[in-house]
Amino acid sequence: MPMKANIDPKMHSAEHLLNQTMVRLYNCGRCFSAHIEKKKSKCDYRFDHVLTPEEIKKIEHRVNEIIKSNLPITEEFLSETEAKTKFNLDRIPEGLALDKVRIVKIGDYDAIPCIGPHVTTTGEIEQFRIISHDYSNGILRIRYKLK
Repeated sequence: MPMKANIDPKMHSAEHLLNQTMVRLYNCGRCFSAHIEKKKSKCDYRFDHVLTPEEIKKIEHRVNEIIKSNLPITEEFLSETEAKTKFNLDRIPEGLALDKVRIVKIGDYDAIPCIGPHVTTTGEIEQFRIISHDYSNGILRIRYKLK
């Protein structure tokens, strides 16, 4: 499976951490839409409320804990049949040959099919900070950057 080009590995790895943190804290599922850039990125979630300042701090704290824990970021390849039994493959771009599906694992914290570039450990990611967020019609948008 080819890798996506022009995506910053640190920001993309941070997206995985944010997604898994949202799943663990709010059981809301991973983002359904993301825009990953080197300066700042955003993720959109189906959600049921505006985040409070305390919730923002809790999310940032959890993501930064994982970053500091220096977990290895590894990959494994599964057959499409096996991957379908373990993962949702809806976000894999259409038309991609799926002889093997690349699964990116972040220690025991996260595992997900992915075609994007990543750092080798979470310790390479800079401090995660939510710079803004908004909520409208059941959609929570979180904008973040690394510093």
